[in-house]
Amino acid sequence: MSNQTRMQLQSWLRSPTMPSGLVRRARALLLLEQGYRYAPTAKQVGLSEYHLRKWARRFGERGCAGLHELPRSGRPPVFPPQVALYVVKLACERPDQFGRSLSQRDCSELAHQLQADGIVPTISFETVRRILHSHKLKPWRSHLWLSPKVPRDQHFALQVQFLVELYTRPLARWERVLCLDEKTNLQPRPRLAPTLPSLPGLPTRVEHEYQRAGALHLFAAFDTRTGKVTALTARRKRQAEFITLLATLDREIPVGVKRIFLVLDNASIHKGKQAQAWLATHPRFVCHFVPVHCSWMNQIEQWFSILQRKRLQISDFSDRDQLAERLMAYVSEWNAHAHPFNWSTKSAARVMAQCDGLPPQAIAA
Repeated sequence: MSNQTRMQLQSWLRSPTMPSGLVRRARALLLLEQGYRYAPTAKQVGLSEYHLRKWARRFGERGCAGLHELPRSGRPPVFPPQVALYVVKLACERPDQFGRSLSQRDCSELAHQLQADGIVPTISFETVRRILHSHKLKPWRSHLWLSPKVPRDQHFALQVQFLVELYTRPLARWERVLCLDEKTNLQPRPRLAPTLPSLPGLPTRVEHEYQRAGALHLFAAFDTRTGKVTALTARRKRQAEFITLLATLDREIPVGVKRIFLVLDNASIHKGKQAQAWLATHPRFVCHFVPVHCSWMNQIEQWFSILQRKRLQISDFSDRDQLAERLMAYVSEWNAHAHPFNWSTKSAARVMAQCDGLPPQAIAA
C-alpha cells in the first residue's frame, strides 16, 4: 500500500460526511496493512470474514475505487402496471353499487378484493396504499357532495362565487372578513383513574372509563386575513351567547373598520329575532351564509379541526371550568403565532362544475 493510498484511507476515517460503509472498509484495510489477520479484523470492524476478503480482493484489483458499492439497477417492479390501474378503478367506484354492503373501502379491503378477483395471488395493504398515494387517491375519506334537495342553480353558484371572492380578493383597510361558528358539546370527561405519563416509545395511556361532567360550547370567530381567533365558552348555545361574541368583536375591532363581513352557517341562532335585532343596530356587520351542505367553505371549520387534534384528542379534564380554561389558553397560544389559511379555489371549482345550467365562463371563474 502506497503512502498516498494510506493517507486517503486515513482521511476517510476522519471525514464526518463519509458513508459508514466506506469508513468500515477503510479501517479494516488499514488494520490488515498493519499485519492483523482476517478473522479478528472482521470481528473488530463489524464485517464477516467472507465480506472482508471480498473487499480486500477488490482493493487489490482497483485500489480505493474498489471499496465503493457497484451501481445497481434497482428493484424490478413486483406487479405490472395493470394492477395499479385496477386499484385505481376500484378506488373510484362505490362498492354498494356492485352488490357489496360497503359504501367505501380501505386499503386492506382493496387488497382482499384484488385477490378475490384473481388479479394477483397476494398483495399487501401497504402496496395498495403506495399505489393510491402515487395517484393522490384516498377512498377511505369522504368527498364533497351536494344534497339533491338543494337546487344547484344559478343562485347556488352565485353564493359560492361570492364567498370565494370574499376570501381571495384584496381587502381595503376598512374591511374585515370573519368566519364564525360553534363547536358544541365539548365534554370534560374526567377519568376514573389518572392518565399515566407516556413512556419512551409508547403512546400516552388514558383510562377508558370516565365520568360525565356536563358539556361546554365554544363560540369562535376566525379572521381570514390575519388568522386571529376571538372566542368564548358558554354552558348553553343560544342567541344570547352568539350576541355576546358579536359584542366582543364590536369592542375589539377598531371603529375605523366600517364593514365587517361575517361568514356563518344556517343555524337558527344566527338567524333568530334577537340576533337580527342586534345586527340591525350595528350596520357595519354584514352576514353571509354558506350554502346548505357547504360547511367546508367556512374557514373556522379548519381551525376547529386543528383544535380537535392538538387540544381535544385526549379529553381528560376535571370539570367544565378546567376545560374552558384550557380552551382559552390554546386560543391565546394560537394568536401568539396566528396565520391565515392558504385558501384554494379547487374545491369550489369542483362544486361549480356540478351546477346545472351555468355558462362555461361562470364555472371557470
